[in-house]
Amino acid sequence: MNKIFLILKREFITRVKKKSFLIMTIVSPLLIVLFYGITIYFTINGPGNENIKTVFVNDNSGLITDKLNNNKIFNFKYGTIENYTPSEFLKINPAYYALLQIPDSFGLNNTNGIKLLATDQPSVSQIDYIENEIEKYVKNEQLANYKIDQSIIDKINETNVKLSTTKINFESQEEEKSNSGAATALGMGGALLIYLFIFLYGVMVMKGIIEEKTNRIVEIIISSVKPFQLMMGKILGIASVGLLQFVIWVALILLAMPLVSSFLIGDHVKELANVSSQLPKAMPINAISGNSFLDGLLSFNYPYLIGVFLFYFITGYLFYGALFAAIGSAVDNETDTQQFMLPVTMPLVFSIALAQGLVLNAPNGAAAFWLSIIPFTSPVVMMIRLPFGVPTWELLLSMSLMICGFMFTVWLASRIYRIGILTFGKKPTYKEIWKWIKMSN
Repeated sequence: MNKIFLILKREFITRVKKKSFLIMTIVSPLLIVLFYGITIYFTINGPGNENIKTVFVNDNSGLITDKLNNNKIFNFKYGTIENYTPSEFLKINPAYYALLQIPDSFGLNNTNGIKLLATDQPSVSQIDYIENEIEKYVKNEQLANYKIDQSIIDKINETNVKLSTTKINFESQEEEKSNSGAATALGMGGALLIYLFIFLYGVMVMKGIIEEKTNRIVEIIISSVKPFQLMMGKILGIASVGLLQFVIWVALILLAMPLVSSFLIGDHVKELANVSSQLPKAMPINAISGNSFLDGLLSFNYPYLIGVFLFYFITGYLFYGALFAAIGSAVDNETDTQQFMLPVTMPLVFSIALAQGLVLNAPNGAAAFWLSIIPFTSPVVMMIRLPFGVPTWELLLSMSLMICGFMFTVWLASRIYRIGILTFGKKPTYKEIWKWIKMSN
């Protein structure tokens, strides 16, 4: 253990003293906070006035004229294009972003044939807005034909239904607040952090071993320590570097994000306070906010989530770090790693791909259960499932198998490492690696 600790200490100090470590430790959280600030700014303010696009509406039916509402994206102008073709009209009128063609046949019972001709490809949200505006007009006119007063129609259109979801915890026999959006954001955030950490520092282990092997430094080191001690020292040393960097990132992000939030949304909070002060005193603030995204975020048991996250954060890295170390010991250069990297990294890529559809749509389904139990995919999938609620026995089973998986990959990697670290001049095949694993001495 003393030799493992010495190698760990050397790896830790050597990498922490590098300028690249110091730069990435400070710059990365600042970039995350900057991205967060930009997202909040555009979410609150939306596109500026300079981005408003003018759409010319050529309404041959006469029904849509002056019926489409302007917003921060579109400004609608009405008229006819006379004897010009649509392309000619847009060419001689560059101020118009698009031409909306309403055919003569358009009516309340026939909404086919509408065309939008634009100078570039409209986004999905832009198309949805125009479609919704036309649909709203048609529906209102159809209701008006049934002698329904327009004020009643407007009142009906303002109806907004919000669900307040509550999760029943059968183990504690208590009701818990829940929010699917908050659970999704928290789960995907934790899963992506683990996914990136495994790739970033796992590859760092592999490159470090390849560098030492290429420079023949490893031959000198092996004369003093066993291959297993060298492998574990490198894996644990780089893990400690990653853990330190991660803690600094979290601290800086938690410190900077509230400052950015208060700066960007301070005025909006004041406006909300003014609105709430004008409401009847008997009306609770939850009556207008409902089960919001923020309420959902505040309802989680964060000490529990952080504890489980750190477990999968560390064991997931150790599980894959051992495999990356084995790959690094088996080859002489990074080019030769490709054939061995694919089968190792595919489960991780597979889990993050399925997480966005299969797991999030059914976090407690059979597929999500098995993916969160298998050690190759459990670090990512279990983090996604966790905010939605995971039975204790499933979590303990997953953790137990994760520990067993880590011990197995370390044993497997050590069998490859002890021979591969001193093998030069030839790219090994899977058959040769299998012989190394079975070789007793």
